[in-house]
Amino acid sequence: MTVRLRYRAPYDWPAMLSFLSARAIPGMELVEEDAYSRVIELGGAIGSVQVTQARNEDALIAHIRFPVLSRLPVIISRLRRVFDLTADPVAINEHLMRDARLAPMVAARPGLRAPGGWDGFELAVRAILGQQITIKAAIGLAGKLVECYGEPALPSATGDARLTHAFPRPERMASDDLQLEMPPSRVRSLRSLASAVADDPNLLGMGRSLEEAIERLRTLPGVGEWTAQYIALRGMREPDAFPAADVGLMRALADETGLRPTAAQLLERAEAWRPWRAYAAQHLWAASSTATGKAA
Repeated sequence: MTVRLRYRAPYDWPAMLSFLSARAIPGMELVEEDAYSRVIELGGAIGSVQVTQARNEDALIAHIRFPVLSRLPVIISRLRRVFDLTADPVAINEHLMRDARLAPMVAARPGLRAPGGWDGFELAVRAILGQQITIKAAIGLAGKLVECYGEPALPSATGDARLTHAFPRPERMASDDLQLEMPPSRVRSLRSLASAVADDPNLLGMGRSLEEAIERLRTLPGVGEWTAQYIALRGMREPDAFPAADVGLMRALADETGLRPTAAQLLERAEAWRPWRAYAAQHLWAASSTATGKAA
């Protein structure tokens, strides 16, 4: 099936692909030739999606392979969430450009979006894996996790022999020892998260206020403020989520001497960016990555 997914221009497709490419899990995701592909799993059925940008129109093109036609609306909804297709960039940009430091960042990237996650559980696991390590190291751990505990995907299901596994189901992660090269406390956090989601599949669902979502996330072992805000930003699509303690955000607002604001100072300044702090964070990450040569 081929589906057009429309959006409000401008849309920075290269930036979106760059973000997803830096975080692509081997065997489950692939970014090449201006296209993003991944294995998807819903209700035990496995398939794949490939997304490209349409030419001469404000839309993305999704090529979907899935054996259960009735799941198409769910797949489309998730794709719109991943690629942030409901945003109104003009309104968001006008608001954020009131800040003199943010204004040139927004002007340089007016089509920047806030990438979402395919699944709340998957995004939460990614966030925990990424605590206090580089993006590259986190993706290495995620690749090992998917290879060892993910659901095998046949080429006939995905259309690409390089897409070999779907993300592990919470039930599998909750019941397994998870032999991963990481601190035991973090392994326990992953298993606790998996157990909690297995018991309550709506645990990481949307529909709560940001404050309620953060409070609930922080009850999970190993989930602090930064992780909770990041999960809310990408997994729950909270436009006002803001992980103020993120080093990249503080680095982007360093003064001419290199002095960075504290998390508390950044949080205070971010009050003026409400209700679009997640988009401000995206611009700060992009500016920080440009300055350091690292992926945002």
